[in-house]
Amino acid sequence: MDEESVRIPEMVLVSSNGQKMPVLGMGTSASPLEGSEETKTAILQAIEMGHRHFDTATLYLTEEPVGEAIAEALSRGLIKSRDELFITSKLWCSDAHGDLVLPALKKSLRNLQLEYLDLYLIHWPVSSRSGTYEFPINKGDLLPMDFKSVWEAMQECQDLGLTKSIGVSNFSSKKLSDILAFAKIPPAVNQVEINPLWQQKKLREFCKANGIVLTAYAPLGTRGTIWGSNRVMENEVLKEIATAKGKSVAQVCLRWAFEQGVCVVVKSFNKGRMRENLEILNWTLSEEESRMIGEIPQSRGCRGEDYISEKGPVKTIEELWDGEI
Repeated sequence: MDEESVRIPEMVLVSSNGQKMPVLGMGTSASPLEGSEETKTAILQAIEMGHRHFDTATLYLTEEPVGEAIAEALSRGLIKSRDELFITSKLWCSDAHGDLVLPALKKSLRNLQLEYLDLYLIHWPVSSRSGTYEFPINKGDLLPMDFKSVWEAMQECQDLGLTKSIGVSNFSSKKLSDILAFAKIPPAVNQVEINPLWQQKKLREFCKANGIVLTAYAPLGTRGTIWGSNRVMENEVLKEIATAKGKSVAQVCLRWAFEQGVCVVVKSFNKGRMRENLEILNWTLSEEESRMIGEIPQSRGCRGEDYISEKGPVKTIEELWDGEI
């Protein structure tokens, strides 16, 4: 695929006055969590290839290198305007309090050297004690989220033009229903784990019915995370399909998500794999191949418990997440 010819399709965000989000984004989360020169270099390479959607978060510690890469891309003429990019960041649990949302977004903007985000997400549907940025979160610091005050502050961020769209991450259908019950601006996006081994059919139906775009993280599974395994990439059904198509297992996973109407955020700092991730747009899965993937036994890779340390008083994650993410 010629680098100059790459044009990634876009999806309209219903609650954001027709704003469009590229269906393929590049993630910047790493384990252990740390920003680096490697992040900046990889983003610059990705921009050269045609990537325009980049996903970061306060927690990832990658906002600064993402911002540096954007500034360099502009200075080098790789892009003509910041408006060519779609930049997502996320509100961490310790800032998920009504009076802390706006200051947290402003801090993210300073880190990114930007005047606005394209999308700002609530990272998880719980809060934690303010002023702490531990990861995993200490159980004793977990707090139920005041959804109304936090979402009202998120809406203010959009009203002020500091972000074009607002949304959530790791929200169940029930938690989304709680937000929709009072939201003046509905969530534009829900970013959750979706891959052939965790297809989220119920959540996909709910979001489609309510005009919420689903974005998949861990579309290739959770290898490289603190909870991770390589079970998606080692799945025999996916291997069989990949061999028959002359594609990689990763490409089959990304193409499957694309055909489900799901945006994907995939993290790779390897130039070859970044190129491979773009090469999912000019072929399709057959009905039989889609059926085979649809019948793969389901199990979640990323659980809420994985974000919680064992220190502190016991407070079950099920109580806070309703047992469903």
